[in-house]
Amino acid sequence: MADGPHLDEFMRHLQACLDETMEIDDKIERNERILQLEIAIQEAIIFKNRYTELVSHGLDPLLLVTQKEGVETPPPATKSQALSIGLSNCSKCGSTLDPDLPFCPACGAIEK
Repeated sequence: MADGPHLDEFMRHLQACLDETMEIDDKIERNERILQLEIAIQEAIIFKNRYTELVSHGLDPLLLVTQKEGVETPPPATKSQALSIGLSNCSKCGSTLDPDLPFCPACGAIEK
């Protein structure tokens, strides 16, 4: 399975499918397909962020573990929390940073 497509390639595939939906003539069918693809892209982003966060803490995200008896399960992260996991904030203004930019898009501060 390591030789197969990776998550980034899958996300590019979903984006290409999203572009192709403009060719669907039926408006209802087109809108339903767009919604399906946007949800799939969002879930892929959530998975990638969760995976990255666990790896950054030295945990194997794919290791199956059993819950210890008597330990209460914490509530799962909300979708908005999961989308922001792994993102950093500007040290000057606190805005969410774009990992592809070397500066804060809100205030222009140079981030290191």
